[in-house]
Amino acid sequence: MKNLILTFLCTATISFTSCKGQDKHNYESIEPKVFAEKIATTKNPQILDVRTPEEFNSLHLDNAINNNINDADFDKNLSSLDKNKPVFVYCLAGARSAKAAAKLTEQGFTEVYNMTGGITKWNSSGLGKPVKKEGALSMADYQKLVQSDKKVLIDFNAEWCGPCKKMAPYLAKMKEELKNDIVIIQIDVDKNQELAQEMKIEGLPTLILYNKGKEVWKNLGYMSESDLKSKL
Repeated sequence: MKNLILTFLCTATISFTSCKGQDKHNYESIEPKVFAEKIATTKNPQILDVRTPEEFNSLHLDNAINNNINDADFDKNLSSLDKNKPVFVYCLAGARSAKAAAKLTEQGFTEVYNMTGGITKWNSSGLGKPVKKEGALSMADYQKLVQSDKKVLIDFNAEWCGPCKKMAPYLAKMKEELKNDIVIIQIDVDKNQELAQEMKIEGLPTLILYNKGKEVWKNLGYMSESDLKSKL
């Protein structure tokens, strides 16, 4: 019986040690300010933007390279990076970069940092330099939009945001169904970068409900149609 217990303890110890050995290769998710500090103190940092080329061209971190995680050649293109040096990976809001960071560790990269909240939170933290685009809303424009006798629901979204796309059909339906009571306005953060920064939009989708110009409710992330209706 003693031998059996000792065998079990040894096996458990070996398994635990093995698991801990694997943990050291896991990526680390860090806030934008820490992300920026680590980049600043790293010689020739490898900064990986895993968004689409369109997103990258719209706005990206200095010295970043673009490798779209949804491209078939994503894994192959990682060969241009040094596995023994830190890699700093980011996307729009953090979901795609987390997936990319996991892929990097699977491929043997030993030090991987994922920026939580993506470039959206980077901007809202005051670290970015948002590009002012033609036709973009100013804060004054925004304040006019939320002033109404009806409730106003603002939906901050982006074309490349998966949860945003999932919510779009029922938001369009609600926009028509509830038009007598609620005004639903959708704002693309890529086209309104300065506004998104001023509003401190840290992730997508972000929904903000106003009543007579005052914010009464806010939600970050996906919501089902039934949950949203219950809030409205």
